[in-house]
Amino acid sequence: MQKRLLGQSGLEVSALGFGCMGLSYGYGPATDRKDAIALIRAAYERGVTFFDTAEAYGPDINEEVVGEALEPVRNQVVIATKFGFVNGIPAQGLDSRPERIRQVADEALKRLRTDRIDLFYQHRVDPNVPVEDVAGTVKDLIVAGKVKHFGMSEAGTHSIRRAHAVQPVAALQSEYSMFWREPELEILPLLEELGIGFVPFAPLGKGFLTGKLAPKVVFAKDDFRSSVPRFQADALAANQALVDLVKAIASEKSCTPAQVALAWLLAQKPWIVPIPGTTKLSRLEENLGGADVILTRDDLARIEPALNDITLQGARYPSSYQKLINR
Repeated sequence: MQKRLLGQSGLEVSALGFGCMGLSYGYGPATDRKDAIALIRAAYERGVTFFDTAEAYGPDINEEVVGEALEPVRNQVVIATKFGFVNGIPAQGLDSRPERIRQVADEALKRLRTDRIDLFYQHRVDPNVPVEDVAGTVKDLIVAGKVKHFGMSEAGTHSIRRAHAVQPVAALQSEYSMFWREPELEILPLLEELGIGFVPFAPLGKGFLTGKLAPKVVFAKDDFRSSVPRFQADALAANQALVDLVKAIASEKSCTPAQVALAWLLAQKPWIVPIPGTTKLSRLEENLGGADVILTRDDLARIEPALNDITLQGARYPSSYQKLINR
């Protein structure tokens, strides 16, 4: 697995990371703890050195699993976690007060079985706390040796600039894929200007870009996609043109649609590090194969207008989720 630097932070990670959320949260019942630990270790054995978790994934449970899994190889990996919700529960609202940030850091260190957090993200911008205070608090944690780098998630350009002026932002995490290209408008140019790395979550479009979702799939109530407009039956049918395009490219490249989706992201910028997640070893190995798929400039030039010709249907979040996004 090749390595990449997240912007100008000096933080080096594997070109593909592993998003651990789905092992405990968001897509249905949690994976058996032993199986989850085994999968995380399998990712490391296959070259992954960048693992993403959060207090909110559970809450707490995902950090505990990640901590146990990576304890034997702690000095060979980069662990990212997040703060920003009341009691670590998104439904209870935002909380990035300095005292809460410090509390989350101390508790995360214990759950992760480590003495430092490599990348500490603000999970969502809290409108009730000046972002300068957030950045300043993380800066203090960095001085104290508890945190190595500061990150933000789903932040807008104004918030990123303000925070970066207080404590350099090493990485921004936001959704980005062939299925959701909004960051190209303002976010990517700003990150390039400021030397900030970009960590796309949901790089496979929450499963859509794999081509494995049945057109009339019905999601369980504990799968958050059940409430997402873009995953309702009419939108899935309308957006099938994108899946068809990705499948056609995959056929040309003798790879899978998921690998095309990841290769496309990796080809956008050298400081982009996607973090696909999975609960299955076969899918993990498939995803990691995306780092070996090369899309040339000619490939990208041909793909771009084809993507632009597809008008996607459905919002990416219901209103309750969207209101937490800082743009």
